[in-house]
Amino acid sequence: MKIMVVGGGGREHAIIKKIKENKKVTEIFALPGNGGMKDDATLVNIGAKDIDNIVKFAVDKKIDFAVVAPDDPLVLGAVDALNAVGVKCFGPKKDAAIIEGSKAFSKNLMKKYNIPTAAFEIFDNAEDALNYLETAPIPTVVKADGLALGKGVIIAMTREEAVDAVKSIMEDKIFGESGNNIVIEEFLTGPEVSVLSFTDGNIVVPMISSMDHKRALDNDEGLNTGGMGTIAPNPYYTEDIAKECMETIFIPTINAMKSEGRTFKGCLYFGLMLTPNGPKVIEYNCRFGDPETQVVLPLLESDLLDIMIAVENESLTEDMVKFSDKSACCVVMASKGYPVKYESGFKITVDDDFKDNLFIAGAKLNGDEVVTAGGRVLGVVAVENNLVTAIEKSYSSVKKVHFDNAFYRNDIGAKALKVLKEGK
Repeated sequence: MKIMVVGGGGREHAIIKKIKENKKVTEIFALPGNGGMKDDATLVNIGAKDIDNIVKFAVDKKIDFAVVAPDDPLVLGAVDALNAVGVKCFGPKKDAAIIEGSKAFSKNLMKKYNIPTAAFEIFDNAEDALNYLETAPIPTVVKADGLALGKGVIIAMTREEAVDAVKSIMEDKIFGESGNNIVIEEFLTGPEVSVLSFTDGNIVVPMISSMDHKRALDNDEGLNTGGMGTIAPNPYYTEDIAKECMETIFIPTINAMKSEGRTFKGCLYFGLMLTPNGPKVIEYNCRFGDPETQVVLPLLESDLLDIMIAVENESLTEDMVKFSDKSACCVVMASKGYPVKYESGFKITVDDDFKDNLFIAGAKLNGDEVVTAGGRVLGVVAVENNLVTAIEKSYSSVKKVHFDNAFYRNDIGAKALKVLKEGK
């Protein structure tokens, strides 16, 4: 089989490596991929949002199956366009990808179908939003309606910060057109959990839970990022909570989308907060999370491509999806200065005895050399029998990966270990 994976980050690298395990696969193309994937896929210089050329390539190469991984092409209708020329895909169509493409849509969906989430208001102009903030509960959360590379959320701890957030998003357009509408919602407290799930529109099969670390610096300080590391499974996510989420959130969401005539097929990501009043949805993503994928897929014992084909064919069953009972840790190595200003172009080298998973995100080829070309450069992942060992192994492996101006957090998984130690 000829496989095409659209996207170019660490998430896509993890997907490609897992798909490679399927013996039916003869060739994998990454569009555009990145220089660090050169040993795992054929790199094709077509951008993830260049739908016309993606479709043309798929037809020309007689692609058997495509995986559209990032949010932008999904929201733009890449799956619809590929299906239209007879290419089977893993990923939701445009009308279903709106669950991430518009926060206003997803909040209204949850309200309509009684899916637990934070209380909210939606605004299409700054004046009304600012008037609302005069009496709104503080702290509050201000979100750009559209896609913003995972950075369109501002937690305002004071009324002044909330006002600044509205003005930045709606007047200064820091997130561009994504900020034409905003959602202002209740500030929730509690541990966060990421649960990715496979769904064919009829059933939903959750993957192993994970914990992201969004802030740039240790102790959850510094600016928000696309994610500085992950661990799996998430110790906060107990069997009882998983059962409650299935009954109150996962199945109702799938059914709600079907009722709206927007059947969701692909990977549906549930960003959850375990509040004192039960689990609530913080956000939906219409695709695999990054860097959650980098710890979830290495724990998947089943064949990923077979699952993806079953999703497309609407023949998914629970027994198709099996996960290991081991633990995984991903430490993201980034360029110093990320998520603001950073330098690139530094050679990436790896010690000969490196044995763990290395998922490259921000890199390019400079001749035969792989050099840094992004904020988040790569993720170092270790899979071990328990979380303590996985974290230790991941950090010892970080020392075997080298590039100038590298930085990383030193406390990935520390919060999870504390939970396990306390037995909470």
